[in-house]
Amino acid sequence: MYVRKCSRCCVRKTNEEYEFEKQFNEHEAIQWMQENWKKSFLFSALYAAFIFGGRHLMNKRAKFELRKPLVLWSLSLAVFSILGAVRTAPFMLYILMTKGLKQSVCDQSFYIGPVSKFWAYAFVLSKAPELGDTIFIILRKQKLIFLHWYHHITVLLYSWYSYKDMVAGGGWFMTMNYGVHAVMYSYYALRAAGFRVSRKFAMFITLSQITQMLVGCVINYLVFSWMQHGQCHSHVQNIIWSSLMYLSYFVLFCHFFFEAYIGKTTKTKKVE
Repeated sequence: MYVRKCSRCCVRKTNEEYEFEKQFNEHEAIQWMQENWKKSFLFSALYAAFIFGGRHLMNKRAKFELRKPLVLWSLSLAVFSILGAVRTAPFMLYILMTKGLKQSVCDQSFYIGPVSKFWAYAFVLSKAPELGDTIFIILRKQKLIFLHWYHHITVLLYSWYSYKDMVAGGGWFMTMNYGVHAVMYSYYALRAAGFRVSRKFAMFITLSQITQMLVGCVINYLVFSWMQHGQCHSHVQNIIWSSLMYLSYFVLFCHFFFEAYIGKTTKTKKVE
C-alpha cells in the first residue's frame, strides 16, 4: 500500500478521538474495498432498475405522502453530514494551515488519520444508502430530474473506486461534500417538516454545489500537475474520470440553477 512518508507528520490529534474512532481498523476497511468495490456497479444497476420500474408502477397508483419518514430520513442524513463535517474539517484545516496547499491535496493521511480514517470510510459507504433519496421521489410522484440520479450513481461508483487506492485529493472531496450535504439535508428536513424556508437558502445550496464542483476541478488539475513530479499519489485514469465527473456536475448544476431560479424569475416578470 502506497503511503507518503510525510503523512506521519500530519497524523495529529486535531480532535479528541471517540472510542469507536480509535477502534476503527482502516487497513481492513481499505482491503475490503479493494476486494469489493465493483459491487457498486451492482447497487447502481439495482438502483436504475428501481427508478424505471418504480415510475412505471406508480403511474397507475396514487402517490404516498410519507412526510414523517421523509423528515426522519433527511434529518438522519443531516446529522450524519454535520458530524462528518465537524470531525473532518479541523483535520484538513490543520494540514492546510501548517503544511500548505500541496500537502493538503497530496498527503494520504486523511485515510489513516486518528479521526478522519473512520469518517473517510463512513463517507464512502454512505453513498449506497443515500440512493434512498430517490425512493421518496418515486413513491411521492415528484419530478425526477437527470441530475439527481446521475449524480447519485456516479458519486457511488467514483467514491468506491477511489477509496481503495487512497488517491490524492480525497480529503478535499470528502470534506467539501460533508459540508454541503450538512446544509442541504438540513434544508430538506425543514421543508419536509412543513417549515417555510426562504428561496434564497435553496439558491445558496445550489451555488455551494457549483462552487464545490469548481474546486473539485481545480484539485484534479493540481493532483495531475504534482503527480508528474512524484508528489501526489494518483493515476491518470482516476484523474480523467474524476475530471469528467466534476465538469459534468458543474454544467448540470449551472443549468439547474438557471432553470430553477433565473429562468423562473424572467418568466414571471414577462407575465407581469
